Amino acid sequence: MSPLSLRSRLTRGLTAGTVVASLAGGLAACGGDSDAATTSGNAASGTVTVGALSNGAAKEATLKVAEVKSISAELPKSIAKSGTLEIGVGFLPAGSPPLGYVGSDQKTLTGSETDIARLVAAVLGLKPELKNSTWENLFIGLDSGKVDVAFSNVTDTEERKAKYEFASYREDNLGFAVKADNSWNFDGNYENLAGKTVAVGAGTNQERILLEWKKKLAAEGKKALTVKYFQDNNSTYLALAAGKIDAYLAPNPSVAYQVSSTKGSAKAVRNAGTYSGAGSSLQGLIAATAKKNSGLAKPLADAINYLIKNGQYAKWLAAWNLSNEAVAKSEVNPPGLPVTDS
Repeated sequence: MSPLSLRSRLTRGLTAGTVVASLAGGLAACGGDSDAATTSGNAASGTVTVGALSNGAAKEATLKVAEVKSISAELPKSIAKSGTLEIGVGFLPAGSPPLGYVGSDQKTLTGSETDIARLVAAVLGLKPELKNSTWENLFIGLDSGKVDVAFSNVTDTEERKAKYEFASYREDNLGFAVKADNSWNFDGNYENLAGKTVAVGAGTNQERILLEWKKKLAAEGKKALTVKYFQDNNSTYLALAAGKIDAYLAPNPSVAYQVSSTKGSAKAVRNAGTYSGAGSSLQGLIAATAKKNSGLAKPLADAINYLIKNGQYAKWLAAWNLSNEAVAKSEVNPPGLPVTDS
């Protein structure tokens, strides 16, 4: 997954068991959207399988989870009556591993985002119906009522609160990818970057943050931070493997995917530390997103908090190597990125 700006994949966003969402149309198609029909399957028996068909990016786990009547009672009557939760995901045209992409069977949508969506639907006693679209059409779907909620790596921002309501479920972080045998760690301190050569995507939020640190180090008289750019993700990781750069600053889920997919190989990497995509003053948050005043934010947050309290949440994150983005609790409309940064 190529790192994009906070207005794109970080702010937007960026599963699956024996029975998961099957794509009605190919993920490789450009634009538009496709319905990913999810049958009740294993959820009906009180279990949800996460990390399936991940092509090595996740460790499959079957989790016990069933409807919690006290939470499903909070649902808007129209959704409760329908028995279905229409879930929007924005992974067309090419997918965005590990968040959402075509699984190893070449037809099923898998990923961390659709897994948490199905877990939440199970707590709410609803059948999950996935509708995959382009990023732009994801919000059109919310606005038009085609989907009830988006689980698609959407960042909570103050600007978006004018139209949407949120239930947070994951931190929005950047990560430092380094070679597996490199002992260097970021440790949350930009001064540890002195003398290092770090790659970053041009025009991204992480580039803005990295260049700010470069200026600070120069002003403090520290060893220079060298910033390098490469044409794409593959080129960057080849440079990392060859020792041409010390680290790569990218969206944390992208780093997590690379860690999982290269484990045990000559190109193995590890995560040397994370940093909030919102900068030093605020922890960015990824949130389930519904239309403002839909009445969904509270039952969504309560369902997520049930999963946190009862352990399924931690197991979901661990399956996808995203435990470093765990939140202590889901909040309804927590402070989001200021308008100037969103």
